[in-house]
Parts: sequence; structure tokens; C-alpha cells
Amino acid sequence: MAAGSKDGKAEKPGSGRIVLLAGLAGLIAGAVAVYVMERPSGNVAQSIDIAADGGQCAMKADAAKALDAAATGSVAAMRAAETPQPVQNLAFTGPDGRRMTLADFKSKTLLVNLWATWCAPCREEMPALDKLQAEEGGEDFQVVAINIDTGDDTKPKAFLSDLSETGVRSLNLYRDATMGVFNELKRKNLAFGLPVTMLVDKDGCQIAAMNGPADWAGDDAKKLIAAARKIDQ
Repeated sequence: MAAGSKDGKAEKPGSGRIVLLAGLAGLIAGAVAVYVMERPSGNVAQSIDIAADGGQCAMKADAAKALDAAATGSVAAMRAAETPQPVQNLAFTGPDGRRMTLADFKSKTLLVNLWATWCAPCREEMPALDKLQAEEGGEDFQVVAINIDTGDDTKPKAFLSDLSETGVRSLNLYRDATMGVFNELKRKNLAFGLPVTMLVDKDGCQIAAMNGPADWAGDDAKKLIAAARKIDQ
């Protein structure tokens, strides 16, 4: 029997845990994220070139502030960037194993999520991220969930393919086994643990970020995504 909410309506499995964790994240920024030990990525190409596009992104600071008003409820931990930074050069591998960067999604607003199979909050929110992609993904928006498990693809592939646990049908497997993406965001004070999520505009500028999980399938998340899309119009 599904757990009941205070108003008598049935809640989705796992949604209560995600909302609770997200609420805690809003009160204590990053405190519920799983700590990640930094390790050398060995990938110099991961470095974000601030000098090249930092000026263009910085000019979007005022527009990004609108996201704070839209970040409420289960996504209240999302904070608009005081100085948006270029992240289009963050590198990882695509579903086909080939190297790619966020610049390959240039025409889209992105919700970029870093996760690992050993991160319990990451596993909890994966079905919600999948539903967000299924319902909102298209020509102008995409969820890019980047797995940072070290080693080969065995564990993340097995996790995403286990429909009995995740129900994931719409997310692609993006991978960074070097942890270069996480380490770069950590150096920019955007990542403190897992999961970490960023909103990135169509020009590759990081316009908001949060540490900790959220109910990405809920109305609060959809309102936030709509606000981010509006910035890109």
C-alpha cells in the first residue's frame, strides 16, 4: 500500500525521502550531499577556460537572479550564480563512449547532474530525473546525468538498466571515470559532494547550482526549469 500524505493523497514511492533530503539541503547547503574525495583526473582538457567566455557569462548575472524566486519547495537549495561561469568545456564520454563536452548541447538549456552508483541520494533521485527528461526533454531542454564511478561502465550500466529499481527509460549514460568534471566544479566552489546539479544555459554558462538531491519530477522542479528556459529565450 502506498504511503499516505497529510492530505490523504498517495505519495510516489521514494518521493517522501527525496523531499526530506532536499528540504535539509535547503537549510544546510551541501550538508546532505555525499562527500567525495578529490582525485587527479589526468585530463588537462577538463579545465574551464574562464578567460575565453567568462565575460559573456558574467553579463548574465542579473538574468540568473530570477532563478532564486523560482527555486522553492523541493528545489529550494538551488541558488542562482552570482557570477555565471562558462562550463561548456567540461568533458566526459557519451553513450557511444566517445569524448564530448557540454558545448555539444549548445542550443539547449541543461540540467546537469553528477551522480555515482555508491551515492544513496543519487540513486533515490534518478527516477525523478528520468521522469523530468521524459516530460520536459526536447529541442530546448535536456537532463545530462553524468556518472562519475571510477573503473569501467559495468556498475552504472547495470544500475540504469535495472528497471525494477530505477525505472529509467529516458536518460542516456554519460560518464567521467576520471572525476575531472567533479574536481573542476569543486575547484570553482560549485560541488561539495554528491549529488550536485547545475542549470546551464544554451551558451554554456552555469546560471545556478545546488548540492544535495531534489524531487525533479515535481511541480517545483518544473517551475524552476520553466524559469531557466525563459532566460534562454
